[in-house]
Amino acid sequence: MPRPIDIALPDLTGKLAVVSGASDGIGFVIARRLAGAGAELVMPVRNPEKGERAADRIRDHVPGAKITTGALDLASLTSVAVFGKQIVGAGRPVHILVNNAGLMNPPSRQTTQDGFEMQFGTNHLGHFALTHALLPVLREGAARVVSQTSVSARNRRGTINWVDPNWESSYEVNRAYTQSKIANGLFGRELDARSRAGNWGITSTLSHPGVSPTNLLAAQPGLGRERDTLSVRAIRLMSRAGVVGTVESAALPALLAATGPESRRGKFFGPKGPGSVGGPPGEQKLWKPLQSMDDARRLWGLSEELTGLRFPA
Repeated sequence: MPRPIDIALPDLTGKLAVVSGASDGIGFVIARRLAGAGAELVMPVRNPEKGERAADRIRDHVPGAKITTGALDLASLTSVAVFGKQIVGAGRPVHILVNNAGLMNPPSRQTTQDGFEMQFGTNHLGHFALTHALLPVLREGAARVVSQTSVSARNRRGTINWVDPNWESSYEVNRAYTQSKIANGLFGRELDARSRAGNWGITSTLSHPGVSPTNLLAAQPGLGRERDTLSVRAIRLMSRAGVVGTVESAALPALLAATGPESRRGKFFGPKGPGSVGGPPGEQKLWKPLQSMDDARRLWGLSEELTGLRFPA
């Protein structure tokens, strides 16, 4: 059995946190731990029943936890805009935003409601739009915004498909997923740069969870995947053997990025074990595909063009 790994969180009483993808997996652990530290939670979910069950599970762990769920489908810009208006309309500053939700490797090319390739549209453009929608209350809360990338983004040959970002002419599912996670990292870096330049007061950081037995590669009939992949079965075995992380340990880099005293603008956190697939969380060097600020600015412009959303100059 792997040895438990943990970090201490500061007192978050009075803070409001929004965590996407919090109905299961790593997002659920992030939300539960933030609630345990005193934060009030907003859990935006696509499936309201699943979201309420997850909220009840957190309340079981943290009696008295203040949790609300809200309808959000990151594959729909309309849904993101409606959710954002609800949060901004409530008039409360948001102090933590963890852009964690994602999907991986659908069995065939699929598109979002707005026509974007599903992985790029959900993992990146959905969170780009969510951050845009929440910007006023993120600024009011001097928020920490955490963008969750993936070990897939460290592929030195990985890049954004600038000519065909929606993979309409030739679809390669793994490369499309890698693109979406590189985009998460570049977005977080450019968000930090724009916050600095515009005095937005937002601290933008990056994290990655390593490798753990989440549901990303498990059976998901909604994506057309009727059974678990061989990859997720192997990851479960390796997790039990301590070779890769657990779901609990995989949540720690994002928690460190969101709350840690060493979490400063532009920092990148992930597991510090061999291969960065497991182990205790800590600061890491930016992977090559995430290093270019020219790419970060270019992606920002492309994202604004695709979504029709404009951040302040």
